[in-house]
Amino acid sequence: MEIVKLYGAWPSPFSCRVIWALKLKGIPFEYIEEDLFNKSPQLLQYNPVYKKIPVLVHGGRPICESMVILEYLDEKWPQQPLLPSDPYERAEARFWVKFAEDKGSCSRMIYQTEGEKQEKARRDALEMLTILEEHGLNGKKKFFGGDNINIVDIAFGWIAHWLGVIEEITGVKLIEGNKFPLLKAWMHNFKEVSFINENLPNREKMVAFFRARRSMILSSA
Repeated sequence: MEIVKLYGAWPSPFSCRVIWALKLKGIPFEYIEEDLFNKSPQLLQYNPVYKKIPVLVHGGRPICESMVILEYLDEKWPQQPLLPSDPYERAEARFWVKFAEDKGSCSRMIYQTEGEKQEKARRDALEMLTILEEHGLNGKKKFFGGDNINIVDIAFGWIAHWLGVIEEITGVKLIEGNKFPLLKAWMHNFKEVSFINENLPNREKMVAFFRARRSMILSSA
């Protein structure tokens, strides 16, 4: 079997997406931790366009961008499929993946900004969560994909762990009280899955990292 390597960074939800998929499919891999502030020559060689993680290297050939990597894994290792077999359901899953990619940046803007920009990011994040609650989730199923995790769950996995960290370091509350009951149930179910739970970054370490990162970004603005 050709060697599989993953270049990633521990606080990155994008790296975790790939780790979760590899674990779900039972694919052995070597993990290489990257310093986001001092990227290795290997990473820059494998991803000269965007110069960022994650990068999967399979048989010496690099694949970049987390969701592109997930589709590659699904085609190369079809066991424990991430995408549905039905063409319509597969198209629907890809729709929600695109929604995750298009709208996910609003949460990052909450911790990277303050004042009016942060308030706009908060409104955008609430709109995204409301759409997921009303149109993306089905209260009769545990996950976006039904009874088993699929590519959509992995795409939105950051909500289950990273969003709470952002709320803590900024004081901006998004999921509280009786809001978003379906989303809360999904978050619980998602983190209960063993290969997810065992591969989540330490929360205290994340809070310290993102608090320092926020301070650095705001001080340089």
